[in-house]
Formats: sequence, structure tokens, C-alpha cells
Amino acid sequence: MHFPNDPATLSRILTGITLGFHIIFATIGVGVPMMIALAEWFGIRRNDSHYILLARRWARGFVITVAVGVVTGTAIGLMLSLLWPSFMRIAGQAIALPLFMETFAFFFEAIFLGIYLYTWDRFKKQTTHFLLVIPVVIGSSASAFFITTVNAFMNTPQGFQLQGMRIVDIHPIAAMFNPATPTEVSHVLASSYMTSAFILAAISAYSLLRKKDHVYYKKALRLTMAAALIFSISTALIGDFSGKFLAKYQPEKLAAAEWHFDTKAYAPLVIGGFLTKDHQIKFGLKIPYALSILAHDLPSSEVKGLNDFPANETPPLFIHYLFDGMVSIGSFLIVVSVLYLLALLKRNWSPYNRILLRLIFLGGPLSMIAIECGWIYAEIGRQPWILRGYMKTSEGATTSDHVGLMLIMFCALYLLLAYTTIKVLRRLFLHHSAEEEIRQLAENGHGEGVHL
Repeated sequence: MHFPNDPATLSRILTGITLGFHIIFATIGVGVPMMIALAEWFGIRRNDSHYILLARRWARGFVITVAVGVVTGTAIGLMLSLLWPSFMRIAGQAIALPLFMETFAFFFEAIFLGIYLYTWDRFKKQTTHFLLVIPVVIGSSASAFFITTVNAFMNTPQGFQLQGMRIVDIHPIAAMFNPATPTEVSHVLASSYMTSAFILAAISAYSLLRKKDHVYYKKALRLTMAAALIFSISTALIGDFSGKFLAKYQPEKLAAAEWHFDTKAYAPLVIGGFLTKDHQIKFGLKIPYALSILAHDLPSSEVKGLNDFPANETPPLFIHYLFDGMVSIGSFLIVVSVLYLLALLKRNWSPYNRILLRLIFLGGPLSMIAIECGWIYAEIGRQPWILRGYMKTSEGATTSDHVGLMLIMFCALYLLLAYTTIKVLRRLFLHHSAEEEIRQLAENGHGEGVHL
């Protein structure tokens, strides 16, 4: 196997690895503050110290992921300038506003996160402390909003004129609020909340599977799975709107994802299978009319096929499997959430059934895999464009001969960060179990129904 050595390909590989690693911490960074806020709010409303302890322990772990996210986020900023100088020269002025606002949102979040962490026992009323987490939630979600508008701009660029290699007549607000922004931002936020809820639910399910039957873990599972149900359904609904957006603004991406070659009405949606050299689909499950309904809400709607686009302007066809993976996992997560709800409601069902707990535990890593599939699909599905309709990826990359060395160095950095993160989180929680903290609270005169 020949490893590529041209700067453009190496730049794509390094950027892809960085984004793939960063998105883990970015997703947690957006979703976990929401879960912390929900836990503390429930603790205050129900006068329940277990929910307050949940918020407190989640906040400790969250700080570690934020620290790593800062490093990987900084790496992405460096790569935009070092690996994609031609792209930044053209698009940099148009996307400067959301890039600046993303930094401002992060600082806003970080300031209040620091105050929130160090003031747990400083206020007489727990509500005062709860109010401090609200800016953290707003800041993290705003940060995701601004950075996602940059990606949305790459998919549907507007708000500027291009004269040769010069960008003129720039309108930053129009560039930021481009046609892709509503669906892309809402999908990122909903999927981040959903994934964080499932990751935290998986931790609770794992604890219960290890026969830790303390009510603390059962309350944690109930809260996280309720959030998971709401956000998984929201993500699916927004995904439907995203399909309609693609049909209108990026029809080649939708067609490639569904191996749809000929423009026609009553188009089926294809799941799985493999493609022959003459573009015949083998062993794929075809759902009649579903692609037409996804694209335009009507089975008789015409869906544009790949054969209507120049061959050198269509994305690679393997994105079909990424799309399938994302949709299949999303469906699985909804089913698991509904099963847990039914188990809570039906008297003869147990929400702590070991099979159900294993499914919930599986939902944690699967939800993160779905995030990875979605982002790879979003980026690869835009190829060959880095700025759709204006600049191809090969035109935006650096010509430096040192990208290979950067690739090795950054991969080593990410391995070190991953190892350190796992090590620190394990020591943080294995050496300070929830049962131990609850026992200490009881010894200090704090019982259930008493604020921490």
C-alpha cells in the first residue's frame, strides 16, 4: 500500500484526524453542561441531594474534557492557517466574525465555569449556584453555533463577491446566516445533547450492571434516559429537515449517499448493499418512495440523480455507508429510549433489566460513532469542494513539504492526550466513588433531601 505524500492529501488526512479527535470533546463540551444544569435543577426542585451530587460529579469530569478540547480546538485554528492558506486568503475575511465570536463564547463559558466549580458551598441558597451554570450552557451552545456557521458557509457560501483571487463586497452577517446554518446548527446542538445524555446513561447502566444498586445510579439513569429520548427524537426530526436542505442546496451529496444515479420521481431510499462497477445495487434494502418523501415530502417528487452532475464534481460513493451508519444508530437510540420509557411505565417490566441495561450501555459509544459518521459524511460529502462552487480542496491546501512531519507529531500528541484523559478520569472517579461521597455526606449530617 502506497502512503500518499502530496501536501494536499496529507493536509486532508491531518485535518480529518484532528476534527475526528476534537469532535469527541466538542460534543461532550456542548452537551454535558445541559445535563449538569438539568441534574442541579432537579435536585433543587425535588430537594434531592443525589441529583445535586450528580451535577457535582459530572462537572468534575467535564472540566477535564474542556481542557483537552481547548488543545484540539487550538490545533484546528492553527491548521486553518498552516494547511489551508489559500482557502483562508479567500474565505478568511467572510468567516472572521463567527471565528471571533466562537472565541468570545468560549471565554464567556470558561469564566462562568470557573466560578461555578469553586462556589458549590458559597451560597446559602442552591438556586444562586444553579444560576451560574446557565451562562455555561449558553456559552457552550453559542460556541457550537458560531463554529458550525463556518462549516455551513463552506457548504453554501454567500455574503461576498469573488473577483479573480480577491474577495470583495463582504457581508459577514449574510455569510454567517447562510442557507445551511439553520439545519446544520440545530442538528449539531440536538445530536450533542443526545450523545452526552447517552454517554452519561451508559456510565449509570454500567454501574448498575456491576450490581451497584444504590438509588443514586437509578436516578442518574432515569434523568439521562429521559433527556436521551427527547433529544434523540429531536435529532431525527431535524435530520429530516437536513435531508430536504440537501435536496435543494446539495443534491449531489444526497444522491451519492443514496446511490441515486438517475433523476426520477418515486425514488426509493437504499439501505446497505454494495455497488457494482456498472452502478447496480446488490443486496441493498430499498424502501419504496422514501427518498422522494425525504427530499420533498411527496412520493411523486422528482429527486435529482448523480448522472446530472459532472463526474469530477461528485463526492465519493462510500459516503452511503456513513449515512446508513448515522441513520441506523439514530434509530437504535430512539428504540432503546422508548423501551426504557415503557419499562418505567409498565408494572411487569423492569427498567433495570440486564438486557436493557446492556443496550443502554451500548448506546453510549454508538452515539459517539454516529457523531463521527455524521461529520465525516458532512465533510467528505462536500468533496471535491472546500468552498462549494468557488474553490476545490486541492486548490486551498498548502504546498509545503513538511505536512508529513506535522501529521506524525500531531498524531503522537492526540495519542498522549487520549491516554492522559482516560487515566485522569479513571483516577478521578474510581478513587472517589459516588457511594463514598454519599457515605461521607451521611456522616457529616447530610442525608437525602438536604442540599450539598
